[in-house]
Amino acid sequence: MLIDFHTHIFPEKIASRTLAALIDGVRKEQGEAYVNGRTMNYTDGTADGLLHNMDENGVDMCVCLPIVTKMSQTESINRFAETIRTDRLLSFGSLHPMQEDWEEVLENLAEHGFRGIKLHHQFQGCRIDSKESIRVLKKAQELGLLVVFHAGIDIGLPAPYMASPEQIRNILTEMDGSNLIAAHLGGWMQWDDVEKYLVGTNILMDLAFVKDFISKEQCQRIIRGHGAEKILFATDSPWESAGDTLRFLDTLELTAQEREMICSGNAKRLLGMEDAP
Repeated sequence: MLIDFHTHIFPEKIASRTLAALIDGVRKEQGEAYVNGRTMNYTDGTADGLLHNMDENGVDMCVCLPIVTKMSQTESINRFAETIRTDRLLSFGSLHPMQEDWEEVLENLAEHGFRGIKLHHQFQGCRIDSKESIRVLKKAQELGLLVVFHAGIDIGLPAPYMASPEQIRNILTEMDGSNLIAAHLGGWMQWDDVEKYLVGTNILMDLAFVKDFISKEQCQRIIRGHGAEKILFATDSPWESAGDTLRFLDTLELTAQEREMICSGNAKRLLGMEDAP
């Protein structure tokens, strides 16, 4: 079984322009040369596009991660997230850490069967170790909700960075971090700091959008040092394809048990699916 724990889809009516806007952000931050001649998106950003890519690459299930970037979006985004949930697409919810009704939103998501939420502090304009963010993370843990959050630099957004490995480590003075999933192997393009501040903690990490930006040696060192039981297969679709991520995983010196945990075992445990094949 293969579970992709980090994907994105958008309502059909806005998918194309959302992708275009995000790619334009990458162009501004990385330059025209980065975008030219490179495959930027591997799906059209819709649920059907993701399912087609899953079928092509042998992915059984995906976790979809919506992001509330404006407080006014919270209700509509979570309503969309609920409508797309199927046996193959498991959507988390989202909220803005600064919104006044944050506690009510979290309780409502838990009551409606959501397994977790996605935060992106860079888009949301607040540090992960702010008091507003920490109260959300702690309440989510109390409610049994997982929290996936962007960690490290964002390829399409400028500094200052809101969820560096050091900032993430700061929140562990307030909670144990066992419900937290730091995307992009704990901190995109800040992997030396991941090794310094996060390896060996309770926080989980995913492999989304790392394969072209980290050496095999450092990736393997982080996985082994942190523990394969805390690493999740992920692509950041539509920005990466599962087949390519799998091929990168195959270049690492992992045992069959470690690979199984990363590809599905850890996800099944977190999602309460341990009896699934």
